[in-house]
Amino acid sequence: MNFTLNVLGTASALPTTERHPSAQVLDVRGRLFMIDCGEGTQMQMRKLKLSFMKIEHICLSHIHGDHIFGLFGFLSTLGLLGRTAPLYIYAPKNFAPILEFFKTHFGQGLLFEINYVPLDMKEPELVYENRTTEMLAFPLNHRLETYGFLIREKMPQHNVKKEAIAKYGLTLAEIGTLKRGEDVVREDIVISNEEAAYIPYEPRSYAYCSDTAPFPELAQWVKGVTLLYHEATFPDEMSEMAAKTFHSTTLQAAHTALDAGVKRLLVGHYSSRYPDVTFFKDELRSIFPATDLAHDLDVIEIER
Repeated sequence: MNFTLNVLGTASALPTTERHPSAQVLDVRGRLFMIDCGEGTQMQMRKLKLSFMKIEHICLSHIHGDHIFGLFGFLSTLGLLGRTAPLYIYAPKNFAPILEFFKTHFGQGLLFEINYVPLDMKEPELVYENRTTEMLAFPLNHRLETYGFLIREKMPQHNVKKEAIAKYGLTLAEIGTLKRGEDVVREDIVISNEEAAYIPYEPRSYAYCSDTAPFPELAQWVKGVTLLYHEATFPDEMSEMAAKTFHSTTLQAAHTALDAGVKRLLVGHYSSRYPDVTFFKDELRSIFPATDLAHDLDVIEIER
């Protein structure tokens, strides 16, 4: 099943001829999550042949223009296409008047409901789930209220080994117990879950952290994720500027990935000061070797 990241934009505040502002679409088993919606998002989606109508959830990290200036156009396009399915938007509390402005001036005739979920938490909280997937939001450390997102597959039920069923003559109730990850306790024996069952696959996970200065809790909140996207607006030589603007450097992003024990690190949100960010990779990999630079229109399969 799909767990695919589509990178639409990797610029920071100023777009360049090579980079659009922040926007991504994550395909989780066919359900599409848009994460930030910078200017030009629709055109980038067209290039990757992503369906506008299949977007179910929009996650906005914060209310800076380079992360939301594409939203009004996208919502208007959904109206022109005749969308009727509800749309969910997860955004900080200060997004409320912006959404109200859109509805008042541009929302006439929309056939779909916009369900706004305000974010206001001090640590990771569940904001969405279905049978197979869950999404958490958590605060970041930026100049204004900003949130990250963690989208992950739920832990699957255990599979029960056929040989264990035959060996112990397991009942349907006992099989159900093992599927839940529990041991089977009989009067004369305990059948351990470790012996009789197994997890069929390791759940995949993706965390999005942009924009943020480093802070101690973050590594714990994204601990062990399959793929971490973390901003690296500046190289290490610009650490003072990074601190002043509440952004991260290459080395800071890499240290967060290392401390979190993630499987892979992907960075973006590059400063327009650097037309070529190839040298960022050397700095990042000096701390965390499993690092890649994001580029506009990258399509990344998040593997187990």
